[in-house]
Amino acid sequence: MHIDTVLLKVASRCNLDCSYCYVFHMGDEGWRAQPKRMSGETQALVGRRLRELRDAQGRPFSVVLHGGEPLLLGARGLGSLLGMLRRALGAECGISIQTNGVLLNADILDLCADQRIGLSVSLDGPAEVHDRFRIDHGGRPSHARVLAGVELLRAHRDAKTLFSGVLAVVDPATSPDAVYDYFRELGVPSVDFLYRDGNHSSLPYGKASVGSTEYGRWITRILNRYVIDPAPFRIRMLDDIIKLTLGGGGVKEGVGLTDYGILVIDADGTVKKNDTLKSSPLGDGFSRDWTVRHHSLAEIACSDEFLAYHRAQRPSSTSCARCPHLRICGGGMVAHRFSETSGYENPTVFCADQKMLIERALELVGHHLQTQAA
Repeated sequence: MHIDTVLLKVASRCNLDCSYCYVFHMGDEGWRAQPKRMSGETQALVGRRLRELRDAQGRPFSVVLHGGEPLLLGARGLGSLLGMLRRALGAECGISIQTNGVLLNADILDLCADQRIGLSVSLDGPAEVHDRFRIDHGGRPSHARVLAGVELLRAHRDAKTLFSGVLAVVDPATSPDAVYDYFRELGVPSVDFLYRDGNHSSLPYGKASVGSTEYGRWITRILNRYVIDPAPFRIRMLDDIIKLTLGGGGVKEGVGLTDYGILVIDADGTVKKNDTLKSSPLGDGFSRDWTVRHHSLAEIACSDEFLAYHRAQRPSSTSCARCPHLRICGGGMVAHRFSETSGYENPTVFCADQKMLIERALELVGHHLQTQAA
Protein backbone atom coordinates (compact mmCIF):
# COMPACT_ATOMS: atom_id res chain seq x y z
CA MET A 1 0.00 0.00 0.00
CA HIS A 2 1.41 3.36 -1.03
CA ILE A 3 0.30 6.83 0.03
CA ASP A 4 -0.21 9.28 -2.83
CA THR A 5 -1.56 12.31 -0.95
CA VAL A 6 -1.42 13.57 2.65
CA LEU A 7 -3.89 16.30 3.63
CA LEU A 8 -2.66 18.44 6.52
CA LYS A 9 -5.49 20.19 8.35
CA VAL A 10 -3.27 22.91 9.74
CA ALA A 11 -6.20 25.12 10.79
CA SER A 12 -9.50 23.70 11.99
CA ARG A 13 -11.44 26.97 11.60
CA CYS A 14 -12.23 29.07 8.55
CA ASN A 15 -12.69 32.78 7.92
CA LEU A 16 -15.54 31.98 5.50
CA ASP A 17 -18.77 30.11 6.21
CA CYS A 18 -19.62 28.40 2.91
CA SER A 19 -23.06 26.90 3.34
CA TYR A 20 -22.22 23.64 1.54
CA CYS A 21 -18.96 22.88 3.40
CA TYR A 22 -18.81 19.21 4.43
CA VAL A 23 -16.52 20.06 7.37
CA PHE A 24 -18.85 22.52 9.13
CA HIS A 25 -22.32 21.96 7.65
CA MET A 26 -22.81 18.24 7.01
CA GLY A 27 -23.56 17.08 10.55
CA ASP A 28 -20.07 16.26 11.87
CA GLU A 29 -19.05 18.36 14.89
CA GLY A 30 -15.54 16.97 15.31
CA TRP A 31 -13.95 20.29 14.33
CA ARG A 32 -15.13 21.83 17.61
CA ALA A 33 -12.77 19.58 19.60
CA GLN A 34 -9.77 20.43 17.42
CA PRO A 35 -7.25 23.14 18.31
CA LYS A 36 -7.70 26.21 16.12
CA ARG A 37 -4.16 25.87 14.75
CA MET A 38 -1.75 22.94 14.51
CA SER A 39 0.86 23.53 17.23
CA GLY A 40 4.59 23.74 16.60
CA GLU A 41 5.10 20.47 18.51
CA THR A 42 2.55 18.68 16.33
CA GLN A 43 4.04 20.18 13.18
CA ALA A 44 7.47 18.81 14.13
CA LEU A 45 6.00 15.35 14.73
CA VAL A 46 4.19 15.51 11.39
CA GLY A 47 7.44 16.41 9.63
CA ARG A 48 9.21 13.44 11.19
CA ARG A 49 6.38 11.04 10.32
CA LEU A 50 6.23 12.31 6.73
CA ARG A 51 9.97 11.80 6.30
CA GLU A 52 9.63 8.26 7.71
CA LEU A 53 6.81 7.56 5.26
CA ARG A 54 8.82 8.81 2.29
CA ASP A 55 11.77 6.62 3.29
CA ALA A 56 9.59 3.57 4.05
CA GLN A 57 7.70 3.50 0.76
CA GLY A 58 10.59 4.68 -1.38
CA ARG A 59 8.48 6.95 -3.53
CA PRO A 60 7.27 10.55 -3.22
CA PHE A 61 3.78 11.73 -2.37
CA SER A 62 1.96 15.07 -2.38
CA VAL A 63 1.27 17.12 0.73
CA VAL A 64 -1.72 19.49 0.66
CA LEU A 65 -2.25 22.09 3.38
CA HIS A 66 -5.97 22.15 4.03
CA GLY A 67 -8.47 23.37 6.56
CA GLY A 68 -10.50 25.15 7.60
CA GLU A 69 -8.36 27.83 5.99
CA PRO A 70 -4.60 27.17 6.10
CA LEU A 71 -3.65 30.82 5.55
CA LEU A 72 -5.01 31.54 9.05
CA LEU A 73 -1.52 30.51 10.19
CA GLY A 74 -0.30 33.88 8.89
CA ALA A 75 2.85 34.54 6.91
CA ARG A 76 5.22 33.85 9.82
CA GLY A 77 3.53 30.62 10.92
CA LEU A 78 3.13 29.44 7.37
CA GLY A 79 6.77 30.19 6.57
CA SER A 80 7.96 28.17 9.56
CA LEU A 81 5.75 25.20 8.62
CA LEU A 82 6.65 25.20 4.94
CA GLY A 83 10.36 25.48 5.70
CA MET A 84 10.14 22.49 8.05
CA LEU A 85 8.25 20.43 5.46
CA ARG A 86 10.81 21.20 2.75
CA ARG A 87 13.68 20.21 5.03
CA ALA A 88 11.88 16.98 5.96
CA LEU A 89 10.82 15.96 2.45
CA GLY A 90 13.29 17.56 0.06
CA ALA A 91 12.34 18.65 -3.42
CA GLU A 92 10.79 15.42 -4.71
CA CYS A 93 7.53 15.65 -2.74
CA GLY A 94 5.07 18.23 -4.03
CA ILE A 95 3.61 20.64 -1.47
CA SER A 96 0.54 22.75 -2.17
CA ILE A 97 -2.10 24.82 -0.40
CA GLN A 98 -5.86 24.80 -0.92
CA THR A 99 -7.10 28.26 0.07
CA ASN A 100 -10.21 30.38 -0.24
CA GLY A 101 -7.89 33.19 -1.38
CA VAL A 102 -9.18 35.91 0.93
CA LEU A 103 -5.97 36.14 2.97
CA LEU A 104 -3.48 36.01 0.10
CA ASN A 105 -0.91 38.81 0.26
CA ALA A 106 2.55 39.62 -1.11
CA ASP A 107 4.42 38.11 1.87
CA ILE A 108 2.58 34.79 1.62
CA LEU A 109 3.07 34.62 -2.15
CA ASP A 110 6.80 35.34 -1.83
CA LEU A 111 7.38 32.65 0.77
CA CYS A 112 5.37 30.13 -1.28
CA ALA A 113 7.50 30.99 -4.30
CA ASP A 114 10.70 30.57 -2.26
CA GLN A 115 9.59 27.10 -1.06
CA ARG A 116 8.14 26.01 -4.44
CA ILE A 117 4.58 25.71 -3.12
CA GLY A 118 1.56 25.49 -5.45
CA LEU A 119 -1.63 27.38 -4.64
CA SER A 120 -5.16 26.38 -5.60
CA VAL A 121 -7.97 28.87 -4.91
CA SER A 122 -11.60 27.98 -4.20
CA LEU A 123 -13.70 30.05 -6.60
CA ASP A 124 -17.08 28.92 -7.97
CA GLY A 125 -17.46 31.41 -10.82
CA PRO A 126 -18.62 35.00 -11.30
CA ALA A 127 -19.95 36.95 -8.31
CA GLU A 128 -23.59 35.97 -8.84
CA VAL A 129 -22.58 32.29 -8.71
CA HIS A 130 -19.82 32.38 -6.10
CA ASP A 131 -21.62 34.60 -3.59
CA ARG A 132 -24.72 32.41 -3.37
CA PHE A 133 -22.90 30.02 -1.05
CA ARG A 134 -19.37 31.31 -0.32
CA ILE A 135 -20.09 33.91 2.35
CA ASP A 136 -18.31 34.96 5.55
CA HIS A 137 -19.53 34.55 9.12
CA GLY A 138 -21.41 37.83 8.87
CA GLY A 139 -23.31 36.66 5.79
CA ARG A 140 -21.32 38.98 3.53
CA PRO A 141 -20.27 37.94 0.00
CA SER A 142 -16.63 36.95 -0.57
CA HIS A 143 -16.17 37.09 -4.34
CA ALA A 144 -14.52 40.52 -4.48
CA ARG A 145 -11.98 39.57 -1.81
CA VAL A 146 -11.24 36.20 -3.44
CA LEU A 147 -10.82 37.84 -6.83
CA ALA A 148 -8.39 40.37 -5.34
CA GLY A 149 -6.31 37.47 -4.04
CA VAL A 150 -6.40 35.74 -7.44
CA GLU A 151 -5.26 38.94 -9.16
CA LEU A 152 -2.34 39.24 -6.74
CA LEU A 153 -1.44 35.64 -7.49
CA ARG A 154 -1.67 36.12 -11.26
CA ALA A 155 0.49 39.25 -11.09
CA HIS A 156 3.29 37.59 -9.10
CA ARG A 157 6.61 37.11 -10.85
CA ASP A 158 6.39 33.34 -10.28
CA ALA A 159 2.68 33.01 -11.10
CA LYS A 160 3.23 30.21 -13.62
CA THR A 161 4.64 27.91 -10.95
CA LEU A 162 2.64 29.29 -8.01
CA PHE A 163 -0.89 29.22 -9.43
CA SER A 164 -1.96 25.61 -9.93
CA GLY A 165 -5.61 26.43 -10.56
CA VAL A 166 -9.10 26.82 -9.16
CA LEU A 167 -11.44 24.49 -7.29
CA ALA A 168 -15.08 25.19 -8.22
CA VAL A 169 -18.16 23.57 -6.70
CA VAL A 170 -20.90 23.00 -9.26
CA ASP A 171 -24.28 24.69 -8.90
CA PRO A 172 -26.48 22.98 -11.50
CA ALA A 173 -28.94 25.90 -11.42
CA THR A 174 -26.35 28.22 -12.99
CA SER A 175 -25.30 28.64 -16.61
CA PRO A 176 -22.33 26.40 -17.44
CA ASP A 177 -21.51 28.67 -20.38
CA ALA A 178 -21.29 31.72 -18.10
CA VAL A 179 -19.04 29.84 -15.67
CA TYR A 180 -16.81 28.54 -18.47
CA ASP A 181 -16.50 32.00 -20.03
CA TYR A 182 -15.69 33.55 -16.65
CA PHE A 183 -12.78 31.21 -15.94
CA ARG A 184 -11.49 31.52 -19.49
CA GLU A 185 -11.49 35.32 -19.32
CA LEU A 186 -9.91 35.25 -15.87
CA GLY A 187 -6.99 33.26 -17.29
CA VAL A 188 -6.89 30.46 -14.72
CA PRO A 189 -4.55 27.56 -15.60
CA SER A 190 -7.00 24.84 -14.56
CA VAL A 191 -10.34 24.19 -12.86
CA ASP A 192 -11.30 21.21 -10.72
CA PHE A 193 -15.09 21.04 -10.89
CA LEU A 194 -16.59 19.27 -7.87
CA TYR A 195 -20.14 18.00 -7.43
CA ARG A 196 -21.95 18.97 -4.24
CA ASP A 197 -21.79 16.35 -1.47
CA GLY A 198 -24.81 14.15 -0.82
CA ASN A 199 -26.00 10.56 -0.98
CA HIS A 200 -29.03 8.39 -1.72
CA SER A 201 -30.73 9.28 1.56
CA SER A 202 -29.82 12.98 1.51
CA LEU A 203 -29.77 14.10 -2.09
CA PRO A 204 -27.18 16.66 -3.20
CA TYR A 205 -28.41 20.20 -3.67
CA GLY A 206 -30.11 20.62 -7.04
CA LYS A 207 -30.81 16.92 -7.67
CA ALA A 208 -34.53 16.13 -7.91
CA SER A 209 -34.03 12.36 -7.62
CA VAL A 210 -31.34 9.70 -7.79
CA GLY A 211 -32.18 9.18 -11.46
CA SER A 212 -32.24 12.85 -12.47
CA THR A 213 -29.37 14.37 -14.45
CA GLU A 214 -29.03 18.01 -13.42
CA TYR A 215 -25.29 17.67 -12.78
CA GLY A 216 -24.80 15.52 -15.87
CA ARG A 217 -26.40 18.12 -18.14
CA TRP A 218 -24.31 20.88 -16.56
CA ILE A 219 -20.92 19.18 -16.83
CA THR A 220 -21.70 17.78 -20.31
CA ARG A 221 -22.21 21.34 -21.52
CA ILE A 222 -18.78 22.18 -20.06
CA LEU A 223 -17.35 19.19 -21.96
CA ASN A 224 -18.92 20.41 -25.22
CA ARG A 225 -17.25 23.80 -24.74
CA TYR A 226 -13.96 22.25 -23.66
CA VAL A 227 -13.39 20.07 -26.72
CA ILE A 228 -13.91 22.89 -29.22
CA ASP A 229 -11.94 25.53 -27.34
CA PRO A 230 -8.63 26.16 -29.17
CA ALA A 231 -6.92 27.35 -25.96
CA PRO A 232 -8.78 25.89 -22.97
CA PHE A 233 -7.81 25.93 -19.32
CA ARG A 234 -7.29 22.37 -18.03
CA ILE A 235 -10.22 20.51 -16.48
CA ARG A 236 -8.80 17.49 -14.69
CA MET A 237 -12.04 15.54 -14.34
CA LEU A 238 -12.77 15.83 -18.06
CA ASP A 239 -9.16 15.06 -18.98
CA ASP A 240 -9.44 11.86 -16.93
CA ILE A 241 -12.77 10.89 -18.51
CA ILE A 242 -11.37 11.39 -22.02
CA LYS A 243 -8.18 9.45 -21.25
CA LEU A 244 -10.19 6.62 -19.73
CA THR A 245 -12.43 6.37 -22.81
CA LEU A 246 -9.23 5.88 -24.83
CA GLY A 247 -8.02 3.08 -22.55
CA GLY A 248 -5.68 5.18 -20.42
CA GLY A 249 -5.72 5.89 -16.68
CA GLY A 250 -6.99 8.70 -14.50
CA VAL A 251 -5.27 10.76 -11.83
CA LYS A 252 -8.28 12.03 -9.86
CA GLU A 253 -10.09 10.10 -7.12
CA GLY A 254 -13.71 9.42 -8.01
CA VAL A 255 -13.29 8.33 -11.64
CA GLY A 256 -11.63 5.22 -13.07
CA LEU A 257 -10.47 2.18 -11.16
CA THR A 258 -7.07 3.51 -10.13
CA ASP A 259 -6.40 3.00 -6.43
CA TYR A 260 -5.48 6.07 -4.40
CA GLY A 261 -3.81 6.18 -1.01
CA ILE A 262 -4.92 9.27 0.93
CA LEU A 263 -4.25 10.15 4.56
CA VAL A 264 -5.70 13.07 6.54
CA ILE A 265 -3.85 14.55 9.52
CA ASP A 266 -6.00 16.79 11.72
CA ALA A 267 -4.80 19.86 13.60
CA ASP A 268 -4.31 17.83 16.81
CA GLY A 269 -2.21 15.19 15.03
CA THR A 270 -4.89 12.52 14.73
CA VAL A 271 -4.86 10.58 11.48
CA LYS A 272 -7.88 9.56 9.41
CA LYS A 273 -8.43 7.88 6.08
CA ASN A 274 -10.93 10.10 4.27
CA ASP A 275 -12.18 13.50 5.33
CA THR A 276 -15.13 13.59 2.92
CA LEU A 277 -16.83 10.73 4.79
CA LYS A 278 -17.90 13.40 7.30
CA SER A 279 -20.76 14.01 4.85
CA SER A 280 -22.01 10.44 5.44
CA PRO A 281 -24.02 9.42 8.53
CA LEU A 282 -21.64 6.49 9.06
CA GLY A 283 -18.69 8.87 9.25
CA ASP A 284 -15.15 7.59 8.86
CA GLY A 285 -15.72 4.10 10.21
CA PHE A 286 -12.46 2.92 8.65
CA SER A 287 -10.11 4.75 11.03
CA ARG A 288 -8.85 3.96 14.53
CA ASP A 289 -7.50 6.28 17.21
CA TRP A 290 -4.34 6.94 15.21
CA THR A 291 -2.07 9.85 16.04
CA VAL A 292 1.33 11.03 14.85
CA ARG A 293 2.45 10.88 18.48
CA HIS A 294 2.07 7.10 18.68
CA HIS A 295 1.86 5.73 15.13
CA SER A 296 4.02 5.88 12.04
CA LEU A 297 2.17 6.72 8.84
CA ALA A 298 3.63 3.63 7.18
CA GLU A 299 2.16 1.52 10.01
CA ILE A 300 -1.24 3.13 9.49
CA ALA A 301 -1.11 2.54 5.72
CA CYS A 302 -0.56 -1.19 6.33
CA SER A 303 -3.33 -1.57 8.93
CA ASP A 304 -6.44 -3.68 8.35
CA GLU A 305 -8.70 -0.64 8.75
CA PHE A 306 -6.81 1.41 6.19
CA LEU A 307 -6.76 -1.46 3.71
CA ALA A 308 -10.51 -2.00 4.27
CA TYR A 309 -11.21 1.54 3.13
CA HIS A 310 -8.79 1.13 0.26
CA ARG A 311 -10.78 -1.91 -0.91
CA ALA A 312 -14.04 0.00 -0.39
CA GLN A 313 -13.03 2.48 -3.07
CA ARG A 314 -13.90 -0.24 -5.57
CA PRO A 315 -17.70 -0.32 -5.93
CA SER A 316 -19.42 -3.47 -4.68
CA SER A 317 -22.99 -3.04 -5.94
CA THR A 318 -24.30 -5.48 -8.56
CA SER A 319 -25.45 -2.63 -10.81
CA CYS A 320 -21.87 -1.27 -10.90
CA ALA A 321 -20.48 -4.74 -11.62
CA ARG A 322 -22.79 -5.05 -14.66
CA CYS A 323 -22.21 -1.52 -15.94
CA PRO A 324 -20.25 -1.19 -19.20
CA HIS A 325 -18.93 2.19 -18.02
CA LEU A 326 -17.45 0.95 -14.73
CA ARG A 327 -13.82 1.17 -15.88
CA ILE A 328 -14.38 4.85 -16.72
CA CYS A 329 -16.74 5.86 -13.91
CA GLY A 330 -15.12 3.84 -11.14
CA GLY A 331 -18.28 3.98 -9.02
CA GLY A 332 -17.71 7.55 -7.85
CA MET A 333 -16.71 8.74 -4.37
CA VAL A 334 -17.45 6.37 -1.49
CA ALA A 335 -19.38 9.00 0.49
CA HIS A 336 -21.73 9.53 -2.47
CA ARG A 337 -22.76 5.84 -2.45
CA PHE A 338 -24.31 5.87 1.02
CA SER A 339 -27.95 5.03 1.73
CA GLU A 340 -29.70 4.35 5.04
CA THR A 341 -30.86 0.93 3.86
CA SER A 342 -27.70 -0.53 2.35
CA GLY A 343 -24.73 1.51 3.57
CA TYR A 344 -22.16 1.93 0.80
CA GLU A 345 -23.43 -1.00 -1.30
CA ASN A 346 -24.77 1.31 -4.02
CA PRO A 347 -23.62 3.11 -7.13
CA THR A 348 -22.86 6.79 -6.68
CA VAL A 349 -25.87 9.06 -6.28
CA PHE A 350 -24.49 10.76 -9.42
CA CYS A 351 -24.71 7.53 -11.47
CA ALA A 352 -27.21 8.91 -14.02
CA ASP A 353 -25.18 12.12 -14.32
CA GLN A 354 -21.92 10.25 -14.91
CA LYS A 355 -23.52 7.97 -17.49
CA MET A 356 -24.67 11.02 -19.43
CA LEU A 357 -21.20 12.56 -19.29
CA ILE A 358 -19.38 9.34 -20.22
CA GLU A 359 -21.70 8.59 -23.13
CA ARG A 360 -21.13 12.08 -24.51
CA ALA A 361 -17.35 11.69 -24.08
CA LEU A 362 -17.45 8.35 -25.90
CA GLU A 363 -19.45 9.96 -28.71
CA LEU A 364 -16.97 12.83 -29.07
CA VAL A 365 -13.91 10.58 -28.93
CA GLY A 366 -15.45 8.15 -31.44
CA HIS A 367 -16.21 11.00 -33.83
CA HIS A 368 -12.67 12.32 -33.50
CA LEU A 369 -11.13 8.91 -34.19
CA GLN A 370 -13.33 8.43 -37.23
CA THR A 371 -12.31 11.86 -38.52
CA GLN A 372 -8.62 11.05 -37.99
CA ALA A 373 -8.98 7.70 -39.78
CA ALA A 374 -10.67 9.37 -42.76
